[in-house]
Amino acid sequence: MGYLRDLAFGTHFGPFPLIALVGLVAYSLILVTAILTLGKRWSKRLRRVPLKVHRRMGILAIVLATLHLLMGVSAYV
Repeated sequence: MGYLRDLAFGTHFGPFPLIALVGLVAYSLILVTAILTLGKRWSKRLRRVPLKVHRRMGILAIVLATLHLLMGVSAYV
């Protein structure tokens, strides 16, 4: 867990810790997935997006959110 803690709270990829960047990406994916679903009612262009895209974005968001959780828990273990 020490490696994960160092990776999570280190600033290797810019001014923010990696835990913050993963959290922002996970939140963005969840938001885009929701907009994709809700936008199909109003936009004809979004109706053409297959269900596979929505499903894969949701799975990726769950994986990133789990990684974000593990990074947060590593601070206490």
